[in-house]
Amino acid sequence: QLALFIYICYNTIKKNMIIVTGSKGFIGQHFVKYIEKCYNDPRPETYKYNSNVMGIDEDNCWDFLENYDMWDSVELIIHQGAISSTTETDVDKLHKMNVKFTIELFKKAIYWLVPIKFASSASVYGHLNKENLVNPLNYYAITKLQTDYWIKDHMDEFNSYIQAHRMFETEHPSIQSFRYFNVYGDGEDHKGDQASPVSKFTKQIKETGVLKLFKGSDRFLRDFICVDDVVDIVLNNDKPSGIYDLGTSNPTSFQEVGELVAEKYNGTIEYIPFPKHLECKYQEYTCAKKEWGDYKFTTIKEYLQL
Repeated sequence: QLALFIYICYNTIKKNMIIVTGSKGFIGQHFVKYIEKCYNDPRPETYKYNSNVMGIDEDNCWDFLENYDMWDSVELIIHQGAISSTTETDVDKLHKMNVKFTIELFKKAIYWLVPIKFASSASVYGHLNKENLVNPLNYYAITKLQTDYWIKDHMDEFNSYIQAHRMFETEHPSIQSFRYFNVYGDGEDHKGDQASPVSKFTKQIKETGVLKLFKGSDRFLRDFICVDDVVDIVLNNDKPSGIYDLGTSNPTSFQEVGELVAEKYNGTIEYIPFPKHLECKYQEYTCAKKEWGDYKFTTIKEYLQL
């Protein structure tokens, strides 16, 4: 009787807040727009995300962790916030935000029984091989791998805690980490040199009519995934707790991307030498494991409306 009483009381609490960290960033903005669209859409199929959304960024993230009055209303955390520059060398800065804050956020999620979806990165694979062995090539990738290891070590704790406190539910919330591959889409302008090739190539051609492409770009293949597909899969998948690759599993060369963008905007391609500072620091090939069945991913050609 006591267990049933606790269960009923717990579920009478209105949990109607979705937290998006990194809400001002490229991918975070797309999550916010998706949830806000659902919130204003009366159709039954959007009820799953018929909630208020609150953005958390670097300037208020630590205060949020200590705001006990708010945690009662949180039903989902979408953790996109991070220092994402692959050329950042301030290890303390990277560790504080990408590792320390993330672990504290996960601890809160476990304590408050809040499902959480985390943006990891395919950069943990480094020079990706067929065995998908981890081999991070920069400090950013190392911080993502550190966090994934922590998540893996505590996933059973989260699942057990959920089951113990929600013993009458048939579906249990999950703790999921998604290793994003090469995400592209609208809204990358502020990212500068960290923007996807699709966006950088488009910007170059629009401004100058010329796309500068590294020599040998036909040998560099990446698994490019549209940001809209990322949002859709992260929010609407029914997989259990776990660490998942999030890519199309269909790599495209930089050469092909450049040719598509040049065709779209009637530009020309100029080949330049491969920069010395990127040697041995550049992923030559990325390809996600096939995790998403027959999901129809947006192709670059479709995105460019060619």
